[in-house]
Amino acid sequence: MALYTQLLMREAANDPLRVGIVGAGKFGSMYLAQVIRTPGVHLVGIVDLSIDNAKHSLERVGWPEEQYAAPSLDAAVQSGATHVGEDLDKLVCHPAVDIIIECTGHPIAAVDHCLKAFENGKNVINVTVESEAFCGPLLAHKAEEAGVIYSMAYGDQPALVCELVDWARTCSFPIAAAGRGHIWLPEYRESTPETVWDHWGLTAEQAERGGLNPKMFNSFLDGSKPAIESTAIANATGLKAPSDGLAFPPGSIDDIPTLMRPTSEGGVLESKGLVEVISALTTKGEKIPYDIRKGVWVCVEADTDYIKNCFEEYKVVTDPTGRYMSLYKRWHMIGLELGMSVAAVGIRREATGAAMCFNADVIATAKRDLKAGEILDGEGGYTVFGKLIPSDKSLAKGHLPLGLAHDLKLIRNVPQDGSLTWEDVDVDTTLNAFRLRREMEALFEVPSEAAATSR
Repeated sequence: MALYTQLLMREAANDPLRVGIVGAGKFGSMYLAQVIRTPGVHLVGIVDLSIDNAKHSLERVGWPEEQYAAPSLDAAVQSGATHVGEDLDKLVCHPAVDIIIECTGHPIAAVDHCLKAFENGKNVINVTVESEAFCGPLLAHKAEEAGVIYSMAYGDQPALVCELVDWARTCSFPIAAAGRGHIWLPEYRESTPETVWDHWGLTAEQAERGGLNPKMFNSFLDGSKPAIESTAIANATGLKAPSDGLAFPPGSIDDIPTLMRPTSEGGVLESKGLVEVISALTTKGEKIPYDIRKGVWVCVEADTDYIKNCFEEYKVVTDPTGRYMSLYKRWHMIGLELGMSVAAVGIRREATGAAMCFNADVIATAKRDLKAGEILDGEGGYTVFGKLIPSDKSLAKGHLPLGLAHDLKLIRNVPQDGSLTWEDVDVDTTLNAFRLRREMEALFEVPSEAAATSR
């Protein structure tokens, strides 16, 4: 039965899915704009470090003030309104809440929030993909142990890629590669929050109007976010990371089948079954028409002559051999689509993507020459960017995951483009995020050969 039909049935029975949100920033605000109009879902509570900012977000997306005036969570459950507060424990521990949506964007805090939700029997949709990238496999393992659902967020590109990969495998297509789009030039590696809007195509005024965080958007531009999301895709699908990181080949949507072939067949892949990101800019910085910048794709192979002939008969756009084709979504709508995860988790008890292995890692890499004594400021900042590499390579060299490169003091110099290691930084070993990462490294020391298949 369709999810929407089941939501209508929940609405008619006065038995809504009850949801709590942690963090009311841009992603959270986009979901807030939709959930107030979604049948069968009741947003019981919002927790944010700033109640005023959370209420401003609700006002900006069109909520009437009386809808978020519930004085407590109990009152919200009884009235159908929403309570806005600062107490995470009360939200996560409330017996009426079914699903916690973690969308703070702070990877270390996100780990704490997910663990607390698991301990209290709550399903979790983790929007903070940065935490998914450095310890998602163990978070999924912890959720399974607790008997709850842990899911990536539909609307973000990793979950949409997982959907396309699932389509391909369910239809028995061998997968050549899968991934997302981007705009890319090598000099973007050095971008900072001060330069991001010049490259992104927005004015500072447009960014301020939309409440856009320059550090977060810079993490997209400098390649960190594509690496983070590609890591999440690889670990949730079993696809592999390229041995030397993402190549960002430029191309249009129609170029995908030609690009996403092994080099031995005229493409750019070192092997089949990889994650990759396609750039919407030529190497000279010119825009490519009919681009996949905001979208996702999967490239599949016709492994028999009959299927190849079917591609030809149905006028499918393929590579020159006629054997590779792609399926894609040209856009992703971020928090506006999150309702798909809420319904899938709450009704079907199915994740819209979750880590199944530890194939890939995203490591902190110096944007410039870094000196001992400097403080790392994480993805999108002034000090480091993220690079995608295979997890076995990362573990063997003791690389520092990007998600933990926040507020850490350097104890050694690191040259520009140097990949940081644990030995380069002073780490707070009491953090849950650090302990989980180390536990995950021990649990997934050798990625499963079965999980790494390209089929």
